[in-house]
Amino acid sequence: MAATAAPLRTTPLNALHIELGARMVPFAGYSMPVQYPTGLIAEHLHTRRAAGLFDVSHMGQLRLLGPAGAAAFETLMPVDVIGLPVGKQRYGLLLSDEGTIIDDLMFFNQGHDAIFVIVNGACKAGDLAHIQARIAQRCAVVALPEQALLALQGPLAVAALARLAPGVENLCFMTGGNYAVAGCDCLVTRSGYTGEDGFELSLPAAQAEHLARALLAQPEVRPIGLGARNSLRLEAGLCLYGNDIDSSTTPSEAALDWAIQKVRRSGGARAGGFPGADKVLAQIDNPASLPRKRVGLVALEGVPVREHTELQSSDGRKIGAVTSGLPGPTLNQPVAMGYVSPAFAAPGTRVQAIVRGKAVPMQVRAMPFVPANYCR
Repeated sequence: MAATAAPLRTTPLNALHIELGARMVPFAGYSMPVQYPTGLIAEHLHTRRAAGLFDVSHMGQLRLLGPAGAAAFETLMPVDVIGLPVGKQRYGLLLSDEGTIIDDLMFFNQGHDAIFVIVNGACKAGDLAHIQARIAQRCAVVALPEQALLALQGPLAVAALARLAPGVENLCFMTGGNYAVAGCDCLVTRSGYTGEDGFELSLPAAQAEHLARALLAQPEVRPIGLGARNSLRLEAGLCLYGNDIDSSTTPSEAALDWAIQKVRRSGGARAGGFPGADKVLAQIDNPASLPRKRVGLVALEGVPVREHTELQSSDGRKIGAVTSGLPGPTLNQPVAMGYVSPAFAAPGTRVQAIVRGKAVPMQVRAMPFVPANYCR
């Protein structure tokens, strides 16, 4: 007898999504809204010009507690954890012993020997087990399954949120703090994954629907589904774990060297000391050794090119594959990212994608495709 698939989990906003007419789909083991009645393109463009509310409560949240937490966490990643000031947030990469990416994540120094961590939903059980196995003897690793997570994104997000939480307008990109938002107890960071200004709000699940309704009552704010979240992050040149990076990808292959601070690189005060350090540092120091490189791509004839599409040189040699690809609503031009041989990674290089047996001309383009709008 075939095994029965596990039932989908729901977020604290499930009933609200259904009330708002969302089309629900399975994602990371959850029933999640892919779009609302206005549709993906309208949601995408509204976020670019106003403010969109995203339910990202499927993501994993945890805290590392204790005076050794920062030093312990730094042994798992090639980033500067110890030097992160209180009230600041940073992007991190959890690495395997082979120097490949187990997950990408965000972490925030809450002060009082507490580090707040957000990991990808599909990876959260494995991440928690990995972190506990490696550093639980040095600090407390506390999962936060009763926390919800909302993202408010777009150039008018600050106006909408500041009405409910005066003072959040004083935050800048990748900073945060504790705020009462419409009477809810929130950890607010000025961050997100759309390339726009915006905020992420972690709060008790029991308060999530009240907060979501309060935010949606603001004239700038509309609900936005996973479909537009995906197209927004692709235009912003941001990786999706499982598509653009995975456990076979190194940071340098993924063009994520920018996330590795000098203090952790060769010659730095705390160089190495993380899983796969020899391989990761060798690739940073010798980019010519890379077998492949993540690049941005635009289709030159208006044909969307989807993930897993083969990429070829002009003479028909296979040089890589697309990992994410969609019509770019902001640009009105199909955009993609993927991996190619280093010889084809320079911006301006022409390649071709094989779509239903036909060659579609593409050009390597620097990312982000749409300039970031962060509040620096």
